Amino acid sequence: MKRHLLSAGDLTRDDAELVLRTAEELRSLADRPIKKLPALRGRTVVNLFFEDSTRTRISFEAAAKRLSADVINFSAKGSSLSKGESLKDTALTLEAMGADAVVVRHWASGAPHLLANSGWVRSSVVNAGDGTHEHPTQALLDAFTLWRHLGNLDGRRVAIVGDVLHSRVARSNALLLKTLGAEVTLVAPPTLLPVGVENWDVETSYDIDAVLPKADAVMMLRVQRERMNAAFFPSAREYSRRYGLDGRRMGTLQDHTLVMHPGPMIRGMEITADVADSDRSVIVEQVTNGVAVRMAVLYLLLSGNESDFGRTAPAAPAADPTEHPTERDDA
Repeated sequence: MKRHLLSAGDLTRDDAELVLRTAEELRSLADRPIKKLPALRGRTVVNLFFEDSTRTRISFEAAAKRLSADVINFSAKGSSLSKGESLKDTALTLEAMGADAVVVRHWASGAPHLLANSGWVRSSVVNAGDGTHEHPTQALLDAFTLWRHLGNLDGRRVAIVGDVLHSRVARSNALLLKTLGAEVTLVAPPTLLPVGVENWDVETSYDIDAVLPKADAVMMLRVQRERMNAAFFPSAREYSRRYGLDGRRMGTLQDHTLVMHPGPMIRGMEITADVADSDRSVIVEQVTNGVAVRMAVLYLLLSGNESDFGRTAPAAPAADPTEHPTERDDA
């Protein structure tokens, strides 16, 4: 593993399991009155977001602060980027600030890779979502949620349903869950499956009702209308009828099957309110787990070990009694 996290495909099974074990150690912080550790004191993490985000940006900010890192939030809106400054000049500015890690979300697929491989910065680069390409930390938090409920993922069946074409979450999950031994089935209308999906080493289906009864987990995807410039399905009502998860379809799931969603949800379209709020839904838990997983990623990248992920999972450092409690994160 290199010093960057750009793709779920960069992670070996050992790498991924190390992140999950480290996240498990760090997740206990959520239940402590004092939620901060001194692990990354003196380090600087920059959140560089060229796209709007709530969950991911706040999750990374909470993760860095709970590890006592200094955090700089850098939004394209209201910055020199809106005046035409290039990614290179922005990167050089961050380098001058002494950033140790740059968390990047960008509308262009491949932007984090460019930043990491250009030589413009010496900091670690974490891909927080690039275009329709990937979102590796989302895949890690999804895998962590599954792992906590289902244990070993070997042979577990995961159905990913919806707008696969525009979903970086689907791409990263397909890569990571296969690495961890799960069997992944992508369910979508033919128009919302990407060209070349046959090379993803996953199953595909157009029939959600045939897939759901066999699944150990079902992950619903948001229909990303903002990325669509054509009609990919007849209507929202027709999409919901064919591919939405409602109470009737939830009744066909196995007793242990989990319902997941990366958010934000469009209630009533890809998932109904009664399903989203049901006992088998782990959607809110995914948010909590996201902070722990992103803490683990930052900890492993910035803890000073040259081999980064290539070592055994550390025990979580003891809470620093001199630190004040942080406010509870509601991301």
